[in-house]
Amino acid sequence: MTAPALPASDASSPPDRPAVRDGSGPDRVPRLWHELRAVHALVHRDLLRLAAQPVHTGLMLVQPMLYLFILGGGLAALIPNSSLGGGYQTYLFPGVLMMTVQTPAIMVGIRLITDRQSGYVRELLMAPVRRPTLLLGTCAGGTLVATVQGAVLLTLVGAIGLPYDPLLLLTLLVGMMLTSFTLTALALTLAVTLDRPEVFNMLLGLVMMPLLLLSGGFFPVGNLPGWAQALAAANPLAYGVDVLRRCIAARVPDRAAPTTVEWSGWQPPVLLEGTLLLTVGILALLWAAHRFGRPE
Repeated sequence: MTAPALPASDASSPPDRPAVRDGSGPDRVPRLWHELRAVHALVHRDLLRLAAQPVHTGLMLVQPMLYLFILGGGLAALIPNSSLGGGYQTYLFPGVLMMTVQTPAIMVGIRLITDRQSGYVRELLMAPVRRPTLLLGTCAGGTLVATVQGAVLLTLVGAIGLPYDPLLLLTLLVGMMLTSFTLTALALTLAVTLDRPEVFNMLLGLVMMPLLLLSGGFFPVGNLPGWAQALAAANPLAYGVDVLRRCIAARVPDRAAPTTVEWSGWQPPVLLEGTLLLTVGILALLWAAHRFGRPE
């Protein structure tokens, strides 16, 4: 008796070679489940690190609180309320929230570089998931940690004369999450192109201070030269501060402060500002995922 002939499609390959899966059909759901589990594991790791370092987290909140109560309290007596729509501390609060979420977002980029140097990223790449998924999980974890730290400062809104309005707190929380995502994505975009944390820190030292000063978080930029106002309109931090400030103005109209972003005298709606901020974060994350997905 002769053995049955193999199908034509299998004649050129050994019978024991596993079939190549294209991610379609019944294999699609398990593959997606593995990707989601990888993202969850990376987010969980960042939350465990946050819970295991309460002193470090508290120290990161000291500087924003000093700006809010010492700098804000000192300048409040010198700056008339009429020029800012309210007290200076209320005007400063969105900028302080920006400072709070900025630090943990930047640390995600530094940690990615150090993890690559220590070999931890090489161990992660052995997991049966795509490389961009690992970067997405890192971005999601950094965004959540930055938002949690910013949420701690939301408990101080009563100290600067703002009401504990649930809708106000919710909109500020959403605005901080959006800003945290964009900053984390931009930090990862820079981190995937660099090999040493020293270079990363040096570039941040050169870039972050001008971005903060042109964000409108500490003083109105309307009196600056035209070129500086144009830079402010292209500054992603300015859009984050603007979104937070307009969230306050929507719930507390008597504390409405002058906004930062203007396009030839036209003030874009807050939804458009939020959409642009989200778009910048998505494009930065896609580019970082593309760069991170390339074999080293």
